[in-house]
Amino acid sequence: MTGCDLEKIDAKKEVKVMLSRKAWTMKMLAQKLSDVSGKYYSPQNLNYRLSQNKLKLYEMGYICQILGFSIEFNEKK
Repeated sequence: MTGCDLEKIDAKKEVKVMLSRKAWTMKMLAQKLSDVSGKYYSPQNLNYRLSQNKLKLYEMGYICQILGFSIEFNEKK
């Protein structure tokens, strides 16, 4: 895909911004994410998954829902 102006989405950076805006810690998020999803997330595991860009879209959806944000997909014009 040469010539495209695609930029890599940095999920870790986005989550850190959301956490900062809500004054939450990664530990608080991991606990709430575990509660909501029914799957255990440790703060270390969540941080690793974010750092390695291994977070699934549905997991990011849960994170946004927990922190009061939304994901939007808009068609480019």
